[in-house]
Parts: sequence; structure tokens; C-alpha cells
Amino acid sequence: MPYLQDESLTRCEKIRTRIFPGSGECSVAAAREIAQLILARQGAGRKCVLGLATGSTPMTLYAELVRMHRQEKLSFANVVTFNLDEYYPMPPQELQSYRRFMAEHLLDHVDIDPANVHIPDGTIGPEQVADYCIAYEQAIVDAGGIDLQILGIGRTGHIGFNEPGSPPDSPTRLIWLDQLTRNDAASDFFGEANVTRRAITMGVGTILKARRILMLAFGEGKARIVARAVEGPVTEAVAASFLQKHPDAEVMLDRAAAEQLTRAKSPWVLGAIQWNEHTIKKAVIWLALKTGKAILKLTDADYNENYLQALLAEHGPAYAINLLVFRGLQIDVTGWPGGKPPVKKQPGDVNRPADDIYPKRVLVFSPHPDDDVICMGGTLIRLVEQGHEVHVAYQTSGNIAVFDCDALNFVDFATEFNRSFGIDIKQTEKTEKHIEQFLRHKQPGQIDSPEVQRIKTLIRYGEAKAAGRQCGVPEENLHFLDMPFYETGRVKKLALTERDVDIIVELLEKVQPHQIYAAGDLSDPHGTHRTCLTAVFRAIERIRGQEWFGRCEVWLYRGAWQEWEPHQIDLAVPLGPQELHRKIEAIFQHESQKDKALFPGIDEREFWQRAEQRNRDTARTYDKLGLAEYEAIEAFVRWDGQTSIN
Repeated sequence: MPYLQDESLTRCEKIRTRIFPGSGECSVAAAREIAQLILARQGAGRKCVLGLATGSTPMTLYAELVRMHRQEKLSFANVVTFNLDEYYPMPPQELQSYRRFMAEHLLDHVDIDPANVHIPDGTIGPEQVADYCIAYEQAIVDAGGIDLQILGIGRTGHIGFNEPGSPPDSPTRLIWLDQLTRNDAASDFFGEANVTRRAITMGVGTILKARRILMLAFGEGKARIVARAVEGPVTEAVAASFLQKHPDAEVMLDRAAAEQLTRAKSPWVLGAIQWNEHTIKKAVIWLALKTGKAILKLTDADYNENYLQALLAEHGPAYAINLLVFRGLQIDVTGWPGGKPPVKKQPGDVNRPADDIYPKRVLVFSPHPDDDVICMGGTLIRLVEQGHEVHVAYQTSGNIAVFDCDALNFVDFATEFNRSFGIDIKQTEKTEKHIEQFLRHKQPGQIDSPEVQRIKTLIRYGEAKAAGRQCGVPEENLHFLDMPFYETGRVKKLALTERDVDIIVELLEKVQPHQIYAAGDLSDPHGTHRTCLTAVFRAIERIRGQEWFGRCEVWLYRGAWQEWEPHQIDLAVPLGPQELHRKIEAIFQHESQKDKALFPGIDEREFWQRAEQRNRDTARTYDKLGLAEYEAIEAFVRWDGQTSIN
């Protein structure tokens, strides 16, 4: 169910906005509305005209529509569709084609009449584009106009491919893609250099003619631009902001995408809220950072002058609130992530009790072969040095993120190695010849052959082992799971299956850890982190009743793509300068990802630079709040055992 719908908490929002616990619930709600509209039009003997979007955002929505068709007999026989856009030029059979996307995710799985499907044609000649766009507009008019338009939102605020500068009355047209948009699409094209520079898109004016509009957005990566579109001014700089002028537009978000809306970020400025441990902590940290004061220096006046009169009245005075939050933060900072050993307390020790279980068995899940050291390398080293039995499970091979030139270098080395030591090289030479010929004639976006994929997998294996040695993790405690959902050779992955979950369950039952660490870094643009975390959660559901799991705690880390906000953090592990240096050295072992990663996402910095900066920024934030000054801090959130992702 949506939450925080009180009108007083939505007064900053200029478009009706609903927030759901997760993307799954949001997608299902949107699919149900579409289904109801289809059925209503069927009952009236009319066509239902849908405007459709592509990309990762509507994938679950389409999956739900397909499920409704198969299980609930929802018919699409009366449905007419118009897609928002298509890259130009773009043959329909290419991996990046939106025509192919729609076929794979929806159209090939329902009973829609192919004559009723309209997707911009990426194959027409340049001299035909202008007339084609006019004809596309006319086809929408001839169909009776769009009843319901589905939208996502890009990082530039674009809807369709209407980049910044698109006027509100713009029609369907050929457009030049913004550099940010091309960067975001780079992974689908196996590198930014391969991304087409143009696209055919419905215009803002075309979109606004739809009778109803639903804009969906999921994940922390969309939060800032969503806030600008929903709460900011109407401006050509953010095309989605024009939805504020539409009479029946609605924005549907998961909690992560809503985080920068005022009702989520600082709801106390809007009116009365329910004060609890979480909201008090969030408000006090917000106040300290807003005023530039350490927590223990905040005064009654600071609370009164910054919308926190109610907090002061219910839980004041300021000193009592400050001390409550400060002590909570202080307890969360520990150099003993696995707990303290049962030894005699030393003078000056924080009053933190020793653990009943010490040392512990620790299992770290790493979606890619380098996420463990990027996100929690310092903690990993600390756990090993403090005597715990540490295991690392690399959930996927990460093979698509290896440059072709590195694969060639690796094969050259293997061939020369075999030749130098008198090893039979006939098969090696045959493989080398295949790989060299394949890679030299490889087309942009072409899927690697199985042999090339295997070579790239071995490269990532070797780097992970080197990083493990740097951290002190025994090689026998490194587990390469190669989860099947990932092994497609392309950015688009398969759906998670029980076979993937079985692999996680088997390892959990083998290790029976006292601590589990998993990646909660869900802004990974390729979705691998989200899928890997879902697999861990599903596996835990399976083994939750086993006796050993009753002594297990689960921590979520971030760092590769984002960092936890200070009010979210439950465990803060401080790192000294030398420990931070050791962590970076471990990241450096992943040489295929160093200097420039194949898929850097929206952050062009190297992963070690991101990790270093984020860890130092977290430490600086704690310093600003009045806690001890550290070189860097790795942050973790305790999983409550209930929250899921979808």
C-alpha cells in the first residue's frame, strides 16, 4: 500500500504522487490500472490506446501484464499501442532496439494484433524522417488519441527522449541525445562510443495530449530528478516538469525514488509527524548539518527556528534529545565489526559487551568480483585480522566488464606460458586463434563467444583471488558461484530462478555463518546488485527456520554506486590512513577494472576513487556531527529480516 498520503505532507508536490514500499507493488498497481482500462474499453466495444515506454522501469509492469494475460485471460485484442521512442539509426533485430525490447517483454507474449503495434522505425532514410514523424502523429490522432501513457524519467529529466530544452508543444521528431543520456545507455551498447547519437521520440506536446499519464520511477538514482520534476518549477530544463500542467498525470514511486521529496527527506517542515527513534535521529542529524553545528551544541532555539518545535515539546529539552541521538551514533561506531572478544575490559573502552560467539564465521556476498573490496575492503581486512573465519562469495563472474584487449593479452600469456614449460599447446593455439579472430572481427554490441566469455571469467577469478590474498582471506574460502541468471554474455540478464537461489542456499548451509554481509547498493545501473540481493533474501527465507540462523545477523553495505545516509547507518567501522591504503591496494588487484571500467555508469571516477571519497565523506560527516575524527568510515545497515526488494 502507498504510504504518507496525508495532504499536509504533500503540499510541496505539484503532481499527484503515490509512494509504494517497493518497485514491485508500484508496477503491479500500474498494471492493474491498465488492465481495468482495457476491460472497460472492451465492455464499451472500443479500442484501448496505450502509450508505452521502454527501459528497466516498466519491465516488471509488462511482466505483470503478461501474467494477467496467461493466468487471468486478460485479452489485448482491442489494444492499440504507440511507443515513445527508438534510437536512430537502429535495425529492429539489434540488442538495443526498442522494437526488440517490446517484443521480448510484452508483445510476443500477448494476443495483440501486430497491425495495432506502432514503434518508431529506426531504419528509415534521413530524408524520410520528417514526413515519418508527421505520419506517426497522425496515426495517434486516427486511433482516437492515447488513453493512457506510461512514462519513465531519465537522469536529465527527459520523458521519452525529450532532452533539456524541449518545448512543451514539441511534436514527434528526430532529436540529438544529451551526453548524460548516452552515458546512461553505454552499458547496453558495450561502451559509450557505440551509443547512437540520435533518436526518434514523441514530443512533449504529443505526450501531454494523452488523456491520462503515469510516470514511474524506481531507485535512489532517480530521487533527485524526481524531486525537481514534482516539486520544482515548470521548466524546459526538466521536461518531466511539464506534467505539472497536465489535468490527469500521476507519479508512482518506490520509497528509494521518493527519498528527496520533502515528505520523505524532511517531513517535519510540512506539519505534525509521528516521532520515533528513526524520525528523531533523522531530524537531529538534518538539523545539525543544516545549522553547521555538532549535535551536542544544538540549542532549544535551533529546534524552534527550524520546524522542530513539536520534537522539542514532546522530547525536549534540546540537551536530552541531543544526548540521545549522539550516544546512539557513538555506539554504532566500532572497530570490532565481528564483535568484541571475551577479554577483560581495558580502561577507556566504550561500554560495549563482549560477544558470546567469538570468533565468528563470516560470509560476504559480492555481486561482482570486486564489490567486496570496493565497498567493505577495510572491514574485510579487520575481520580477518581479528581472527574470524571469513568467506567471500562472488555471485557472478563479472565477465562482460572485461575489455577485449585484456582477453587477448591473457590468451597470449597462456600460450607463451604453455610453450615455455613444454605443455601441449595444440588446443591452446586453436583456442587462441579462435579468440583472436573473433575479437578482431567483433561488431559493437556483439555477444562474446563462449570461449571469450570463459577467458574473461578467468581474468576476474584471478583478480578476485589476488584481492583476497591482499585482505588475508584464504583461497579455499573464496567461492565463485557463477549464478546462472548473469551468464548471458550481454548486459540484459535472465530472470532470477530457483536454480540461482539453490546455489546461495547450498553455500549458506555449508558455511552456517554468524554474520552475513550483502550488497545493498541498489543504484547499480545494470540491476545486478538488486538481483543478487533478492537471491540472498530468498535464500534466507528458505533457511530461516534452521537453528544456526537464529544466531546470525545480516548487514548491508554500499560504496560502489552510492553510500548510506548518516541517519540510516547502524554500524560504522572507522579506518585509519594505513587501513584505507590497504583497502585501495586490494581494489588495485582488479586490474581489468582499473584506469577505466568498461561500464562505469554515471560516475566516471575509478572505483577506488569512489570508495576512497565516499569513505572519507562519511568520516567527515561524523566529524561535523561532533563524533571522533577518523580518516575514513565504512558504513552498514542492519537488515531487519523483513524488508524485501522487488
